[in-house]
Amino acid sequence: MIFELSSRKTLDQIGQGLQESAARHKFGVIAVHDLKETMKKKGVDFAGECMIFEVCNPLQAKKVLEANGAVSTALPCRISVYRSGDVYKLATILPTAMMKIFGSPELEPAAREVEEVVTAMMRESA
Repeated sequence: MIFELSSRKTLDQIGQGLQESAARHKFGVIAVHDLKETMKKKGVDFAGECMIFEVCNPLQAKKVLEANGAVSTALPCRISVYRSGDVYKLATILPTAMMKIFGSPELEPAAREVEEVVTAMMRESA
């Protein structure tokens, strides 16, 4: 399931908000991908605006990776910020939904904790 919010803030304001909110919640922004720039470097003209923020809490990541190494295919969590008409959308795949793929019910509490923080960061930034 995807969690999505709309914002009338600028892309820079949303990005700054995500950086600040992540720090407050003891998450790190590991990387930021500007898809327009990435595609341009590959010779593809993409007119859209889309930034992807990779966020992670290392303690939570350690916990789930020790329980099931395959979870590494879904880490870090990603928050996408993209233009949709006259607003920006912030979207993420909910960690609780993603963890169901791995068939490890013991990961549910950690996924729920991460989900609460990621969605809070998005609300604070929107």
